[in-house]
Amino acid sequence: MSGWQTHIASGIEYLERPGSGPVLVLLHGIGSQAASFTPLLPYLARDQRVIAWNAPGYGNSAPLAQDWPVAADYSRVLERFLDALDLARVTLLGHSLGTLMGASFAAARRERVARLILAAPALGHGVPRGGALSSAARSRIDDLERLGARAFAEARAARLLHAPEDNPEALALVRDSMAKVTLPGYGQAARMLASGRLLDDAERLSVPTDVIVGADDRVTPPDGACRAHAALQGAARGRLTLLPQAGHAIYQQAPARFAAALDLTPEPAS
Repeated sequence: MSGWQTHIASGIEYLERPGSGPVLVLLHGIGSQAASFTPLLPYLARDQRVIAWNAPGYGNSAPLAQDWPVAADYSRVLERFLDALDLARVTLLGHSLGTLMGASFAAARRERVARLILAAPALGHGVPRGGALSSAARSRIDDLERLGARAFAEARAARLLHAPEDNPEALALVRDSMAKVTLPGYGQAARMLASGRLLDDAERLSVPTDVIVGADDRVTPPDGACRAHAALQGAARGRLTLLPQAGHAIYQQAPARFAAALDLTPEPAS
């Protein structure tokens, strides 16, 4: 885990690469962990301060109190986390499920987000809290309970990559991250995904927001990313980038191209 320091703040475990430059906060997806962002580090500016949290219920982060949380519940935990680190304003990058958390936070606390990046955005299923889970959401929880984390990861990891047979190193990274998921955190996240409504929050955003998706993403296909980008209004609508030959685990499969698409170089002072 070269380059990272591990800490806990406000009940959240996080990895940090210290730096004197702008702060980038990374929110991982449902089958992942903070350490999944490790391949991205070498391609970010050396002075950039990078913080990757383990979402509630992941790693050593405390799970949420709600059995069926919504995106706003994670947003409130994120706010307390940033408060604990004394971070008034950050660039926020969410991947997959993390885009629901990031968009909810940025819509509610726009003054705290300099820029939002939605990578492989998960639109959510729009199920009311406590309603009937979709078969896809229910199977996520059932499969983890039935198979255990390692077999669960073996069964699902390849789907997150373009041409996984040609990318064994990326496949191993995805599989190892997924093998660390546990209950109740994963179950809470699956229910939040079921109730998520990313497009509603996207319409409320006023911070500059970019959308990045792998052209070969089978989990959150480009059509969904295009819908999320189209929902952005006015100055919030930033760039839409499709990366060829990349699947859902976009920053693990193509970290250099993903970092280039982020374009996090600060604008020169006027």
